[in-house]
Amino acid sequence: MKLRLVPVLITSLLSATLLFGGFFLYRQFALQEPLQKIVSGYEGVNNSHISINRDEVTLKLDLQPGTNLRDLVSYVSKEGKSVIEGRKLKLDVDQNSSELLDDYWDKAMFSVAEAMESRKYTLIPTELDRLKEQHSEYKNVIASTEIDDNNVYVSLSNGKESKFIILPRKPATLGVWNNA
Repeated sequence: MKLRLVPVLITSLLSATLLFGGFFLYRQFALQEPLQKIVSGYEGVNNSHISINRDEVTLKLDLQPGTNLRDLVSYVSKEGKSVIEGRKLKLDVDQNSSELLDDYWDKAMFSVAEAMESRKYTLIPTELDRLKEQHSEYKNVIASTEIDDNNVYVSLSNGKESKFIILPRKPATLGVWNNA
């Protein structure tokens, strides 16, 4: 039996197109688009980009100052449960920060790291408020902290700019120090 080259190539090409095209359409319209609608519908989200792979869902977000990050994560996890199903939700928040907010966070970082290491999370808002009392230039900075099962969320804002920090409650363990 002699195979003809043209029909075999056409059949192979059509099969590959249907397989990969179907996979792309499924991923776009059954997974990514519904999750995009959920995220974009949340108040305070200016722009979002979603990337879904086998192990994680990555949300690249541009948020308005004062957006409640913990509630956003909870809302997306609840409403997008069918899409996320077993994948890790990872957030990448665009920082619309200013020098003032960056300086404020730099000064607070040691105390916050100490509170995270000792797992005394209630010290974080206390330290942020103490820093505002000590330095008059930070009096207009609004610092809010929230916590869930996985992360501690710190939001800094001065009304126009904002800085969002996500601190994992279960830090990665270091095996070997890279600078030792």
